[in-house]
Amino acid sequence: MLHSLFIWIFIGATVVQLFFWLYFFRRLAVYRETIPAQPPYRNGEQDPTNEFPREHPSAQPVSIIICERNDADKLLPRLDRFLSQSDRSFELLVISHNSYRKIQDILSPSHRQTRHLRLISHHDGRVGKKFALARGIQEARNEILLLTDADCLPASSHWMHKMAAKIDDGADIVLGFAPYTEAPGLLNKFIRFETCYTAIQFMSFALAGLPYMGVGRNLAYTKSLYISTGGFKQHEHIASGDDDLFVNAAARTRHVSIQIDPDTFVYSPAKTTWTSWFRQKTRHFSTGRLYKLHHQLLLGLLAMSHTLHYVGGILVGIEIDPIYTLAGYVVRMSVVTALSSVILSKLQHRKLRWWVPALDALFVLYYFVFAPRVLWNTNTQRWN
Repeated sequence: MLHSLFIWIFIGATVVQLFFWLYFFRRLAVYRETIPAQPPYRNGEQDPTNEFPREHPSAQPVSIIICERNDADKLLPRLDRFLSQSDRSFELLVISHNSYRKIQDILSPSHRQTRHLRLISHHDGRVGKKFALARGIQEARNEILLLTDADCLPASSHWMHKMAAKIDDGADIVLGFAPYTEAPGLLNKFIRFETCYTAIQFMSFALAGLPYMGVGRNLAYTKSLYISTGGFKQHEHIASGDDDLFVNAAARTRHVSIQIDPDTFVYSPAKTTWTSWFRQKTRHFSTGRLYKLHHQLLLGLLAMSHTLHYVGGILVGIEIDPIYTLAGYVVRMSVVTALSSVILSKLQHRKLRWWVPALDALFVLYYFVFAPRVLWNTNTQRWN
């Protein structure tokens, strides 16, 4: 009887995993960025070099919003990349929230004279990025809002143009990819893998018509959407959630698009210690239990089946026959490796392909460590 239970748990978990990979995640593997019909270039001629994106015929100006709290030293070396964004009109709003050091005081003379740059100091004593972001959205002059963080660096000067082009084409929300920079060590590999796996989930679900989150380091939406859905009022009592909870609530009946052109990736440095990363992930997990119920059920089923595939396989191998465990593992891992290799290449993480089997197994420990935090964490009143 017990042996039969182990077998069915292992088989069931493996089948559910195959369903997620073949029904949902395969969508991102086969996804191709659509190339719109080429409009005339600015001078009325076609661009012979094809090195720069064409201006969209209905291109709208963009408000790039960066919220910082005592991160001026991180932002200043990155300002030139933001200010060099090309191919359409924009403004860069930097919202300094409850900072003891004003970014205005350490700007270079050239930055002070930049017409695109607007600096706003916001002191309200409240904890959380979303209050600063709400102020930035209120002050934004343009319809398209493009959000990122002070420690982030766009991969190219075409980041803004290509993210905003999706809204020009009819999207209300654009989900971008925000990877971490590569560094030596197992922690960095796992952080980058976990970031890619999270992107695989929320982008694949969006392609399947079930958008549930975005990442505030690289996210675009319209100001009219923000206003019509009430902004952050539904979850203003929680410091975090300015990105995922907003998308989870606002994307219900809206057109959501993804953007995986490498020019639009936004990089930031990863945590360098397990303790600091653990604190960061705990803060991120504080919002998951507020997702819509069907999103929670799907994500819970995904995590549970992943865990039971390994745990059930170990039990089957010990109590019955390891050949069954090996067979189930090979079937699932063949699918996971094939699809994840394609996706990781698209996400500019080709080196991680060789680590997929080990990092995938390590995810079981990840689930065990963070499951209690997802269920019972109440520490939501922190930003950084």
